[in-house]
Amino acid sequence: MTDTVTSFDPELLDLPFYDDGHRRLAREIGVWCDSYRELWDTVRRTDPDEAGRRLVGVLGEDGWLSGLDPAAAPSGLPADIRALCLAREALAYAEDLADFAYSIQSLAATPLIRHGTPEQQKRFLPAMADGSLIGAFAVSEHDAGSDLAAVALAARRTGGGDWVLDGHKAWIAHATIAGLYVVIARTGEGPGPLGLTAFLVPAGTPGVRVGQKLDAIAPRSFGHLVFEHCRLPADAVLGRPGRGFVVAVGLLDRFRITVGAAACGFGRRAADAALARTRGRRAYGGTLYDLQLVKARLADMEIGLNAAALLVARAAWECDRGSPGFGRHAGIAKVHATETAQRVVDEAVQLFGAAGVVKDGVPERLYRQIRSLRIYEGANDVLRLAVADALDNRRAALAG
Repeated sequence: MTDTVTSFDPELLDLPFYDDGHRRLAREIGVWCDSYRELWDTVRRTDPDEAGRRLVGVLGEDGWLSGLDPAAAPSGLPADIRALCLAREALAYAEDLADFAYSIQSLAATPLIRHGTPEQQKRFLPAMADGSLIGAFAVSEHDAGSDLAAVALAARRTGGGDWVLDGHKAWIAHATIAGLYVVIARTGEGPGPLGLTAFLVPAGTPGVRVGQKLDAIAPRSFGHLVFEHCRLPADAVLGRPGRGFVVAVGLLDRFRITVGAAACGFGRRAADAALARTRGRRAYGGTLYDLQLVKARLADMEIGLNAAALLVARAAWECDRGSPGFGRHAGIAKVHATETAQRVVDEAVQLFGAAGVVKDGVPERLYRQIRSLRIYEGANDVLRLAVADALDNRRAALAG
C-alpha cells in the first residue's frame, strides 16, 4: 500500500485481530478507492439519488458487494464484520457517499443473510450482491428511533394469511432509490419488543410510497415512507412473527461497530489533511506545524484515532468469534470512535483557519458528514446508558 493513500495503520493490521485475508482486503480496497478519485469528484456534484444508484452499481460490478450473496460469493476475501469494518473505513476515508452506499446496501442485505429462507435469499440476494437491486432497512419512525420497542407501524393478518401494513417510517436511508425495504412492524404477539415482526417489502408493492424526500446536511438519498393498506403475502415475513426485535437488535449491534470504523476513516482523513495543511502553511517565521500548540493538537488527534481503531478492531473480533457480550464492545467502540472523530474533524477545521469553512473543501465536507454518525445505529447517549447498565457490579463490590 506504499503508493496508495489509505486510512489503515499497517501496525494495527498486523495485530492478531486480523488474518491474512483481512490484510489482503485492506490492501485491495485501498488501491480500488485510490483508482476512483475522478468518480468521487463526479458524484459529489451529482443528485444524491443518482449518485447512490451509480455507486451501488459500481460497488456491485467490481465485486465489493459479493459477500452479500454467500451462496455465490468467491472464497478469496472474508465477508465478516471485520471485513465490513475495513471496507467502511477505506470508503469513508475516500468518499462519504461511497461509504453510505456500501453500508446501507450491506445493512439491508444482512437480515436476509441471517434470517431469510432459502427462497427469500435466492430471490433477492444475487441482485443485491451485483448492485442491480438497492435495499433499505426501515425501522425508525417519528416517535421510534433508538427505542425499538416504540415502533408503531401496524401489520395485521387477514383471514387468507396475508398481511396489511398501515403507518409510517421516518429517516430511512436509500428510501428514495431502494427496490426492497426490510421493514420492522408491529404485529401484536406481545407488548413492546415482543410484538414486532420483520417484513420484506418490494418497493413496487401497491400501498408503499416515499412520503417525503429529505435534504440532509450531507446530501444523500434519504426520506420518509408511507404505508397505506400495503398488502403482503404470508411469505413476506422475514424470520418468524414476533421476532422482529431480535432481527433488528442483532443487526444494529453488528452495524454500530462498522459505524465506528467509518468514523475512523473520516477522522483519519481529517487528521491527514490537517497535518498536510500545517506543514505547508507559512506562519510566524516558520510553519504552523512548528508551533507547540499545533503539535499538541495533532498528537491528540493521533492518540484518539489509535484508541478508536483498537476499540473497533476488538469489537469486530468479539462479534466474529461469537462472543455473547460483543454488543457491549460494539457500543463502546461506536461511542468512542464517533465522538473522537467529531473532535478530530473540528480540530482540522480550526487548524485550516478560514480555509476550513469554505464550501466543498475537505474539512467542510467532513464537518457535515461526521455529525450523523453520533445519531444513527443507536444514539450515543442511549448507548452510554447501555454501557453503564452492563457494568460489572461484582468488581465494584470487591473494590469497595
